[in-house]
Amino acid sequence: MTTARLIDVAELSEHVSELLRTIPGAATLARLSEIDPCSLSAADRINYLAALDRQDGWLYALRQRAIAAVAGLQPSEGEGPLYGVDEAEREDVSTALRLAPATAQSRIDIARTLVNNLPNTCSALATGEISAAHATVIAREAAIAIRNGAPDSVIFEVEQRAISFAELHTPGQVAARVRTDIAKAIPEEFEEITSRATALRRVSCYNEADGMSTVVAILPAADAQIVMNSIEAFILRQDQLHLSQNKSDTDRTIDQKRADALSTICSNFLSEVSETVTPQRRPLTVNVTVDLPTLLGLAENPGQLAGYGPIPASVARELASDAKWKRFITEPQTGNLLDFGRESYEPPQHLKDFLIARDRTCRFPGCRRSALLSDLDHAESWESGGSTSPENIGALCRRHHRLKTHDGWRIQSFSDGSCTWTSPLGKEFFTPARSMNEPV
Repeated sequence: MTTARLIDVAELSEHVSELLRTIPGAATLARLSEIDPCSLSAADRINYLAALDRQDGWLYALRQRAIAAVAGLQPSEGEGPLYGVDEAEREDVSTALRLAPATAQSRIDIARTLVNNLPNTCSALATGEISAAHATVIAREAAIAIRNGAPDSVIFEVEQRAISFAELHTPGQVAARVRTDIAKAIPEEFEEITSRATALRRVSCYNEADGMSTVVAILPAADAQIVMNSIEAFILRQDQLHLSQNKSDTDRTIDQKRADALSTICSNFLSEVSETVTPQRRPLTVNVTVDLPTLLGLAENPGQLAGYGPIPASVARELASDAKWKRFITEPQTGNLLDFGRESYEPPQHLKDFLIARDRTCRFPGCRRSALLSDLDHAESWESGGSTSPENIGALCRRHHRLKTHDGWRIQSFSDGSCTWTSPLGKEFFTPARSMNEPV
């Protein structure tokens, strides 16, 4: 009885592994639907989930074709001044899918972009190479470029890179990569788009229930990073103050701390200003990466603003001249960080700053927590003989640091910043090195 039971479990495990490798389709979905995931081992449940996710991509590809068929491949113009674009078609989709009209229009726009302009993305969806979320961000970013006149050749190249990039990166990272590739391919158009968007900057306040209000700031990316860096620096200073006074501040979440910090910063400013305010330069370091030809005005490649992604060359040059910045040396082909200059107003600790600049974010797959706000952790512990070196140390946010230390996750670290994680169930996940030329 026990032997037969082991054979059944082994056969079921192999069956799930086979379905994970099988091209998505109705037959594969039917076979997956016959399996009770609760009957699987912990590792096989993960394979089962991954196999179902590939089916979701296949179904999503079919849905895009159906939406495009309902709405038409091109937008329709209604008759008369009271009718806008896709009036009837939008309602057809919204009622069929039980969506708000604005959401239905967004679905229509994405479907048209995929079907009309991104055939390779549709194919990758249908074969389970990328997820529905990856396809959506590729289509959304490409649609903006198409509306602004990007040629088909640019869209094709951007699409190919995005599909390849999606293998080891989250949808958010893919979106940032697509924006960067588009900015690099059509720098003049990107400059114009950014300029138009900057003119729409604003801060709004909306009254909510329960004595609350929502403040929304639509800002240029560099200014938004200044606001967030100020908030994070204020929180860090308060935490250090509490630590020196042996006080604990565990009652507030990080979101609550950020909200309180913004209020306190503004309150302090109001209490300090006099009737005459003298404008001053921004007293804040802005982390921006820009290649040397662009910095010298010989090229117009987009810069990379830490925490955001691509910015126009002119903005990158302005930030580099206006704020405190460091010299970064990258490997010409990959963009991986090889060294960094210590030519700043306040020289940092060599190894610490090198690792923060190299990793940029926590090294757990998909985590985007800033390396500056993370722990610098030994992959092989110091107690067991691990060295304090670039090969053995990297940035881990506090949560993923705890996973490694206490929850059975293991990490193999490499000198370029890449690493391989192994889960408690034996699943391996590779995190590639973070090129300084790429968004994170």
